[in-house]
Amino acid sequence: MSEPKEDELAGTEAPFVSHLIELRERLIKAAFAIGIAFVALAIWPGPGHLYDLLAEPMLSYLPKGSTLIATSVVSPVLVPLKITLMAALLLALPFVLYQIWAFIAPGLYSHEKRMVLPLVISSTVLFMAGVAFCYFLVLPAVSHGIQMFAPSSIRAAPDIEAYFGFVLTMFLVFGVAFEVPVAVVLLARIGIVTIEQLKSIRQYYIVGAFIAAAVVTPPDVVSMLSLALPLCVLYEVGIIAARIFIKHTKAPDAETDGGKDRA
Repeated sequence: MSEPKEDELAGTEAPFVSHLIELRERLIKAAFAIGIAFVALAIWPGPGHLYDLLAEPMLSYLPKGSTLIATSVVSPVLVPLKITLMAALLLALPFVLYQIWAFIAPGLYSHEKRMVLPLVISSTVLFMAGVAFCYFLVLPAVSHGIQMFAPSSIRAAPDIEAYFGFVLTMFLVFGVAFEVPVAVVLLARIGIVTIEQLKSIRQYYIVGAFIAAAVVTPPDVVSMLSLALPLCVLYEVGIIAARIFIKHTKAPDAETDGGKDRA
């Protein structure tokens, strides 16, 4: 009589459940951090002031006496609250990314930890840099360009919901675009492409950057150049960073267990 076949998954249920419990706890902590940031921003400077800050790039170039309008009954309340939530997400982003890092760190080798933590930090910094670049440089330039080319018979009075949607889209576009160095480093570090290959496709990337900028930005030259030029510069930064990063995150060569030294 043959012996019963051993279940290959025996004993894996408990670790799987414990991982789910830890994931839930870290998601709760991340949501709690966003909630705290939201409450703090709602108290000071307040949703109204945050809305004024976001509207400033457009208002500064509108004709004297013009203002943004609300075409919905609840827009004057909902839009400032949405802006506050967006600001809370940005404010709590480092803590949220830390929770992701803390969840995956126990399963990484020591040389992998040296790779992940700098990527988490740089991703946060670059995303916020993209948002800041969009707010301080791109939005004023776009607003000025719109008013400069608009016919004199048109009195501009943008709807606040449409303006908020436009600004949020621009923030996401520039925030993600500024992650190009991180993407380049990851592609080179995991071996999908080499540094030499990244250099050889530079001209194709530049063409693609201008095409992508023309597609995702408003139909004006200022917006397109404001996105395409940083994409090209960040690509070069990514190549330089990839060379340095690969050098300092290699797995140990002389380990008795083949470099499987978990920390």
